[in-house]
Amino acid sequence: MEAQKILELADHYQNDTADYLSRMVKIPSLSGEEGEVIAAISDMCNKAGFDEVRVDGFGNLVARIGNGPKILAIDAHVDTVDVGDPAQWEFDPFCGEIRHGFVLGRGTVDQEGGAAAMITAGKILKDLKYDGEFTIYFTFTIMEEDCDGLCWLYLINEEKLKPDFVVITEPTNLNLYRGHRGRMEIDLHFTGVSAHGSMPERGDNAIYKASRAALAMEELNEEIRSDAFLGKGTIVASEFTSRAPSLCAVADGGSLHLDRRLTRGETKESALQEIRKKLVLRE
Repeated sequence: MEAQKILELADHYQNDTADYLSRMVKIPSLSGEEGEVIAAISDMCNKAGFDEVRVDGFGNLVARIGNGPKILAIDAHVDTVDVGDPAQWEFDPFCGEIRHGFVLGRGTVDQEGGAAAMITAGKILKDLKYDGEFTIYFTFTIMEEDCDGLCWLYLINEEKLKPDFVVITEPTNLNLYRGHRGRMEIDLHFTGVSAHGSMPERGDNAIYKASRAALAMEELNEEIRSDAFLGKGTIVASEFTSRAPSLCAVADGGSLHLDRRLTRGETKESALQEIRKKLVLRE
């Protein structure tokens, strides 16, 4: 019966949930610039009746319900990536418009939708006068997109928040996921020899070296193993930079940033070995 009551209240508050999300989306909140949206969410949590609402020393918002002996944390990061090319959007990325049952805009899926649902969940718990075995912390965390893990490193080390269970509200098409792949960030650096652009054969172009490496990573992505539970490991070149004395000279430096997702059975060492092998074969 309790589950049915929760579903009824969730349906009752669906417009409130959409409004919470709409209000968040209207506030740009790139990593490191979350102060305004954190303040707005704090106001929403206070009005929803949370037992405690505070901002920690890092900038995360921590809202609490209950005082049970076990600790459950429910988390959503509230920072977003940038909008990219605005011309590719069919609407204002910060409009927060509610259309045909959907909220439009940057961050609706990753991950302010989870944050909006968390506020409604807290409101439902208060309506049900929750006094169960868990102290429930709703954490609205910052800087995940640029420094994922740093927000929780602070919560654990400085706030001493060490949950018995954690629910992360990353988008999963409403499926329950019981794990996720690991992540590595890798920088590849290339050196060359500069020469005048009119005589490129006298130089050694670092851009060409980096480009060949990027194509090698594209090939490697297709070859990385898959796991029945966690899915396929992946690698992608996510940033390219180069250096040259001038725009009419051969580049003498360049770098690639790689985003590597590790599936079960892979290690940092095995991933690096695969990259090295692929680069040698490409050369």
